[in-house]
Amino acid sequence: ASFNDTTIENFRSNAGVLGGHWEGKTTLLLHTRGRKSGREYVNPLVAAPYGDSYIVCGSGGGSPEDPLWVANLEAIDGPVTIELGPDTLQADYRVVRAGRDADWEQLYGVWRAYWPDAAGYEKNTDRKFPVAVITVR
Repeated sequence: ASFNDTTIENFRSNAGVLGGHWEGKTTLLLHTRGRKSGREYVNPLVAAPYGDSYIVCGSGGGSPEDPLWVANLEAIDGPVTIELGPDTLQADYRVVRAGRDADWEQLYGVWRAYWPDAAGYEKNTDRKFPVAVITVR
């Protein structure tokens, strides 16, 4: 099983609570459909609470390219499915990018402050990570 598969299994077995490196952090499972394949993908993402919403980041651990879930999310027209704790929910979202959206710096800063690994990810690439604001309906 892949790292994501193991994380998803642990998430679902423990009502959305993960231990170890994620201890004390909110995590959600984001469901997207591949814009080319049509296949459903599920991605576990650290989700920084932000008012009534959550901020997730397309850091890919500092990889040189955006993770595929970002483009798949941008291709969706309508709500997205997430798993949050033991619940499967519909949520609205918007993808926020550096250089395009005036609030990117603020929103990325919230996620960066929430997830301690962010500073290390930034050292791996010059890419500015897109974020998505997820709001449960």
